[in-house]
Amino acid sequence: MCRVLAYLGQPVSAEYLLYSSDSSLVNQVFQPKMLAMLNLAGFGMVAWDEASLKPHIPWLYHSTVLPVFDRNLRALSGKIHCGNLLAHIRGVPTDGSASINQQNLHPFIFPGVSLAMAHNGDLYEFPAMRYALSPHIRPEFLRLVHGDTDSEWIYALLMSRFDNPAALHTTAEITTAVQQMLDILREVRTQHGIEISSSLNLFISNPNCIIAVRFAFDYGCYPLPDQDDVQQGCVDYLSLWFTQGSDYACHDGEWKMVGGKQSAESIIIASEPLSLDTSTWVEAPEYHALAVEKNANGIDTKLVALE
Repeated sequence: MCRVLAYLGQPVSAEYLLYSSDSSLVNQVFQPKMLAMLNLAGFGMVAWDEASLKPHIPWLYHSTVLPVFDRNLRALSGKIHCGNLLAHIRGVPTDGSASINQQNLHPFIFPGVSLAMAHNGDLYEFPAMRYALSPHIRPEFLRLVHGDTDSEWIYALLMSRFDNPAALHTTAEITTAVQQMLDILREVRTQHGIEISSSLNLFISNPNCIIAVRFAFDYGCYPLPDQDDVQQGCVDYLSLWFTQGSDYACHDGEWKMVGGKQSAESIIIASEPLSLDTSTWVEAPEYHALAVEKNANGIDTKLVALE
């Protein structure tokens, strides 16, 4: 399974999140704390910087080079000072079944669309579902699907739920679209008799908000005799954590978010905590969307139950 990170709030150095923290996203390539696999299939990120040229258009970077050895990414992360970052390290099975290429790297963001999306999980029997999803995806988005991952099809399915995909949608509008997408996926799974559990942790972002989804279809359902052959994302309920406050940095020799919920201006949402001290991190509940939106004083955060 993959590792994902989203940040929204006061401008911060991308290097703090990707490299500097104790359990930074790049460190999770080879040493994740909450995953029993390596993440070797590439890196991607989008980042919005209000001080940059055309601030509504994000920085966009994808590379199949491992970020541990990616000098371009290291140099770039030290220059980006952003208020919104979505980054993803792709993990795939080691049986040779996955394609490692640029087209399959997250986050996905179609041209002219405001929302980016990254996925941590696996839709069981996705090849059987793929073309049954086509009628639910608008032709202009179906033409833009270039990879072969379930994640990109999920993204196209989600974007097709909006009348105006280019608009800066609110968290309420995005959450409604997510629920509609889940309903379609459940319907297609039923049509194909798929009852094996499938994880669907999603990170959805635009310049003003983040929606982080912690969800699984039919969790706990898998063929017991073949359990060793089922990916971890189908057996385990994938983790999702967040911390919020006023400032994320190295304080008194320790990486942490200070300020607490009461003065929250910033939030980090990740597959697992970035710091060794996890006391300020909260685990998001299963079957919920964590909706975070900017306001005049900082950020609004709420949990929305999903069906």
